[in-house]
Amino acid sequence: MMMKTVRLLLAPALLAVSFASTAAEFKLGYINTERVYREATPAVLVMKKLEKEFSDRRAELKKMEARAKELETILGKSSLNIADRKQYERELAALDRDYRAKGRELAEDFNLRRNEEFAAVQERANRTIKQIAEREQFDLILQDAVYINPKYDITVKVLKELEK
Repeated sequence: MMMKTVRLLLAPALLAVSFASTAAEFKLGYINTERVYREATPAVLVMKKLEKEFSDRRAELKKMEARAKELETILGKSSLNIADRKQYERELAALDRDYRAKGRELAEDFNLRRNEEFAAVQERANRTIKQIAEREQFDLILQDAVYINPKYDITVKVLKELEK
Protein backbone atom coordinates (compact mmCIF):
# COMPACT_ATOMS: atom_id res chain seq x y z
CA MET A 1 0.00 0.00 0.00
CA MET A 2 2.84 2.36 0.87
CA MET A 3 4.47 1.68 -2.49
CA LYS A 4 1.27 2.67 -4.35
CA THR A 5 1.10 5.94 -2.42
CA VAL A 6 4.72 6.75 -3.26
CA ARG A 7 4.07 6.00 -6.93
CA LEU A 8 0.95 8.17 -6.96
CA LEU A 9 2.87 11.07 -5.42
CA LEU A 10 5.95 10.54 -7.55
CA ALA A 11 4.13 10.37 -10.91
CA PRO A 12 2.85 14.00 -10.88
CA ALA A 13 6.24 15.24 -9.71
CA LEU A 14 7.99 13.44 -12.56
CA LEU A 15 5.40 14.72 -14.99
CA ALA A 16 5.94 18.30 -13.76
CA VAL A 17 9.72 17.98 -14.11
CA SER A 18 9.31 16.51 -17.58
CA PHE A 19 6.97 19.31 -18.62
CA ALA A 20 9.30 21.96 -17.22
CA SER A 21 12.26 20.62 -19.17
CA THR A 22 10.18 20.40 -22.34
CA ALA A 23 8.85 23.94 -21.87
CA ALA A 24 12.38 25.26 -21.38
CA GLU A 25 13.36 23.89 -24.80
CA PHE A 26 10.28 25.22 -26.57
CA LYS A 27 11.10 28.28 -28.67
CA LEU A 28 8.25 30.62 -29.55
CA GLY A 29 8.17 33.60 -31.90
CA TYR A 30 5.59 36.15 -32.94
CA ILE A 31 5.25 38.23 -36.11
CA ASN A 32 3.21 41.43 -36.32
CA THR A 33 1.99 41.04 -39.91
CA GLU A 34 0.37 44.46 -39.99
CA ARG A 35 3.73 46.02 -39.17
CA VAL A 36 5.47 43.90 -41.81
CA TYR A 37 2.96 45.02 -44.45
CA ARG A 38 3.35 48.63 -43.37
CA GLU A 39 7.15 48.85 -42.91
CA ALA A 40 8.83 46.18 -45.03
CA THR A 41 10.65 47.54 -48.07
CA PRO A 42 8.75 45.30 -50.53
CA ALA A 43 5.43 46.48 -49.07
CA VAL A 44 6.47 50.14 -49.22
CA LEU A 45 7.53 49.69 -52.86
CA VAL A 46 4.18 48.07 -53.68
CA MET A 47 2.29 51.00 -52.14
CA LYS A 48 4.40 53.53 -54.08
CA LYS A 49 3.80 51.58 -57.29
CA LEU A 50 0.05 51.53 -56.66
CA GLU A 51 -0.04 55.23 -55.79
CA LYS A 52 1.67 56.01 -59.08
CA GLU A 53 -0.58 53.63 -61.02
CA PHE A 54 -3.76 55.22 -59.66
CA SER A 55 -2.59 58.84 -59.41
CA ASP A 56 -4.22 59.96 -62.69
CA ARG A 57 -7.61 58.62 -61.64
CA ARG A 58 -7.30 60.24 -58.21
CA ALA A 59 -6.37 63.54 -59.86
CA GLU A 60 -9.46 63.29 -62.06
CA LEU A 61 -11.63 62.82 -58.96
CA LYS A 62 -10.00 65.87 -57.35
CA LYS A 63 -10.85 67.95 -60.44
CA MET A 64 -14.43 66.74 -60.21
CA GLU A 65 -14.53 67.75 -56.53
CA ALA A 66 -13.23 71.21 -57.40
CA ARG A 67 -15.86 71.65 -60.12
CA ALA A 68 -18.60 70.53 -57.72
CA LYS A 69 -17.51 73.12 -55.16
CA GLU A 70 -17.45 75.74 -57.88
CA LEU A 71 -21.00 74.82 -58.94
CA GLU A 72 -22.21 74.91 -55.33
CA THR A 73 -20.74 78.41 -54.97
CA ILE A 74 -22.48 79.53 -58.16
CA LEU A 75 -25.76 78.01 -57.00
CA GLY A 76 -25.40 79.79 -53.68
CA LYS A 77 -25.78 83.13 -55.41
CA SER A 78 -29.30 84.47 -55.45
CA SER A 79 -28.76 86.52 -58.61
CA LEU A 80 -29.07 83.51 -60.98
CA ASN A 81 -32.02 83.34 -63.31
CA ILE A 82 -34.17 80.20 -63.29
CA ALA A 83 -32.77 78.74 -66.53
CA ASP A 84 -29.15 79.10 -65.42
CA ARG A 85 -29.95 77.71 -61.97
CA LYS A 86 -31.55 74.58 -63.50
CA GLN A 87 -28.59 74.12 -65.86
CA TYR A 88 -26.10 74.29 -62.97
CA GLU A 89 -28.23 71.99 -60.82
CA ARG A 90 -28.36 69.40 -63.63
CA GLU A 91 -24.62 69.69 -64.15
CA LEU A 92 -24.01 69.27 -60.41
CA ALA A 93 -26.32 66.22 -60.23
CA ALA A 94 -24.61 64.60 -63.24
CA LEU A 95 -21.19 65.40 -61.79
CA ASP A 96 -22.20 63.88 -58.46
CA ARG A 97 -23.40 60.65 -60.11
CA ASP A 98 -20.24 60.43 -62.22
CA TYR A 99 -18.02 61.17 -59.20
CA ARG A 100 -19.66 58.46 -57.09
CA ALA A 101 -19.41 55.88 -59.86
CA LYS A 102 -15.77 56.67 -60.61
CA GLY A 103 -14.95 56.72 -56.89
CA ARG A 104 -16.44 53.24 -56.39
CA GLU A 105 -14.68 51.93 -59.47
CA LEU A 106 -11.36 53.39 -58.31
CA ALA A 107 -11.74 51.87 -54.83
CA GLU A 108 -12.60 48.44 -56.26
CA ASP A 109 -9.73 48.50 -58.76
CA PHE A 110 -7.27 49.75 -56.14
CA ASN A 111 -8.27 47.04 -53.66
CA LEU A 112 -8.03 44.35 -56.33
CA ARG A 113 -4.54 45.48 -57.41
CA ARG A 114 -3.41 45.87 -53.79
CA ASN A 115 -4.52 42.33 -53.00
CA GLU A 116 -2.71 41.02 -56.08
CA GLU A 117 0.51 42.84 -55.23
CA PHE A 118 0.43 42.02 -51.53
CA ALA A 119 -0.02 38.32 -52.28
CA ALA A 120 3.57 38.33 -53.55
CA VAL A 121 4.74 40.30 -50.49
CA GLN A 122 2.93 37.85 -48.22
CA GLU A 123 4.49 34.88 -49.99
CA ARG A 124 7.97 36.38 -49.65
CA ALA A 125 7.38 37.25 -45.97
CA ASN A 126 6.20 33.70 -45.25
CA ARG A 127 9.30 32.25 -46.93
CA THR A 128 11.47 34.58 -44.86
CA ILE A 129 9.67 33.61 -41.66
CA LYS A 130 10.16 29.91 -42.43
CA GLN A 131 13.86 30.48 -43.11
CA ILE A 132 14.27 32.28 -39.79
CA ALA A 133 12.32 29.52 -38.02
CA GLU A 134 14.53 26.81 -39.47
CA ARG A 135 17.79 28.70 -38.98
CA GLU A 136 17.07 29.70 -35.39
CA GLN A 137 15.18 26.48 -34.53
CA PHE A 138 11.82 27.95 -33.55
CA ASP A 139 9.15 25.45 -32.56
CA LEU A 140 6.24 27.80 -33.23
CA ILE A 141 5.81 31.23 -34.82
CA LEU A 142 2.46 32.96 -34.41
CA GLN A 143 0.91 35.74 -36.44
CA ASP A 144 -1.89 38.06 -35.32
CA ALA A 145 -2.37 37.18 -31.67
CA VAL A 146 -4.56 39.19 -29.31
CA TYR A 147 -1.67 39.60 -26.87
CA ILE A 148 1.92 38.47 -26.95
CA ASN A 149 4.80 39.27 -24.65
CA PRO A 150 7.22 41.56 -26.55
CA LYS A 151 10.14 39.24 -25.77
CA TYR A 152 8.70 36.79 -28.35
CA ASP A 153 8.31 39.41 -31.09
CA ILE A 154 10.67 38.67 -33.99
CA THR A 155 9.08 41.15 -36.40
CA VAL A 156 12.28 43.21 -36.54
CA LYS A 157 14.23 40.13 -37.70
CA VAL A 158 11.72 39.56 -40.48
CA LEU A 159 11.86 43.22 -41.54
CA LYS A 160 15.69 43.06 -41.68
CA GLU A 161 15.58 39.88 -43.76
CA LEU A 162 13.09 41.41 -46.17
CA GLU A 163 15.46 44.39 -46.66
CA LYS A 164 17.95 42.07 -48.36
